[in-house]
Amino acid sequence: MKFSKIFLSLSALCFSLGAGAQYQSAYNRLFETDAAAEMRSTVEYLSSEDLEGRGAGSKGEFEAAAFLTSELRTAGVDVLSGDSGDVFGMKLASGDTLVSRNVVGFISGYDRNLKNEYIVIGARLDGPGMRILNRDGQTLNQICPGANGNASGVAVLIRLARMLKTNSVLLRRSVLLVGFGASLQQNAGAWYFLNRSFPDVPKISAMVNLDMVGTPSSGFYAYCASNPDLTQVLTTLRETLQPIQPQIVTREPVASDHRAFYEKQIPSVFFTTGMYPEYNSPRDDSSVPEYDAMERVCEYVYNFVLSIVNGPRIVFDPGEQLESGQNKSAPVPWYECDYKPSFLGSPDPSVFLQKWVYVYLRYPEQCVREGIQGRVLVDFIISEKGKVEDVRVLKGVDPRLDEEAVRVVSASPDWKPGRLRGKKVRTEMSMYIEFRLERKK
Repeated sequence: MKFSKIFLSLSALCFSLGAGAQYQSAYNRLFETDAAAEMRSTVEYLSSEDLEGRGAGSKGEFEAAAFLTSELRTAGVDVLSGDSGDVFGMKLASGDTLVSRNVVGFISGYDRNLKNEYIVIGARLDGPGMRILNRDGQTLNQICPGANGNASGVAVLIRLARMLKTNSVLLRRSVLLVGFGASLQQNAGAWYFLNRSFPDVPKISAMVNLDMVGTPSSGFYAYCASNPDLTQVLTTLRETLQPIQPQIVTREPVASDHRAFYEKQIPSVFFTTGMYPEYNSPRDDSSVPEYDAMERVCEYVYNFVLSIVNGPRIVFDPGEQLESGQNKSAPVPWYECDYKPSFLGSPDPSVFLQKWVYVYLRYPEQCVREGIQGRVLVDFIISEKGKVEDVRVLKGVDPRLDEEAVRVVSASPDWKPGRLRGKKVRTEMSMYIEFRLERKK
């Protein structure tokens, strides 16, 4: 009998060692807090195969909106957007109409003088959706789950809703919790909210944006376009005991919904953990976010929100400064220049693609073997001296293709800088770089 017990114990030990990787995740969950487990559950649902990546206007995005509506109501938050969300449509270049929706929750402030001012906390609902690949002459559909981009932001938004509603007696101003639809379509949901839907835009004191907040181990950033008032709040919180502290950055980590608010001259802060290797790929599943660390991010954002909900009204200031204290002018969008930047004497961006990018682009061999192709959206700055600076990926395909796109653009010869009202300006440009495989005949 003793021998049998020993044999069975050893067998069980061998089995657990052999299957350790399989059960590591389940083991870790035993030590998760309720908050971390709640956010994990949210991310797992939003990044599940059933929602097919929540592409803008898709059934999966609709279901994500319905889920957020239900969660806000469960938290006791008033939902202003009804059962079906705040529906809007937008015309696509193809001529088709994309139908999406925002979800808007509301928590009233208690202060008689300030409750009619609003702090907006937003997170995009949509994800990358489906990716179409051509391999060996066959068309394949791949789901890009969007766990960190941006199921993580929605999970933190829901958690914040519970915390703020529970402690609503502490809120002097009112809070709007918004899930933006079709964010990856030029921030369409945020634009619709500000220009067509919400009637009291001048009464919005500030906006807090949550996008890709699931990987704090690689960094946690706060971008506020160097707004002095918001920077001061962030700096003051640095002097207090917080579960995590963001790095204040003067370069926007990625484009997101805060841009629409900034254009309306509403002070905005963007919290993110930045780009990550699985971005917009089939690998961005629920194993990517770090749920314990997300809880710390959530607690910090909650404390930040309390500071601006109850503090002096934030003043919009479009000035942008480097952390070193040296002034650096904000870039001018390409389309706003009186004279566009030119490459080899031409202001047509396609000349840069034809005579530089596609001449010196090196298709990663591994991607060729795997049949990976697509279009990488790259953003960069042309300085007043014509130098290419701050190259980054706005919408990637595969980390290897993304890296090559950044490399070839960064290696560009000098341009003739753009001009606005007769002065040379830093110009921001975005363009797609296409990686296409030719079919073998």
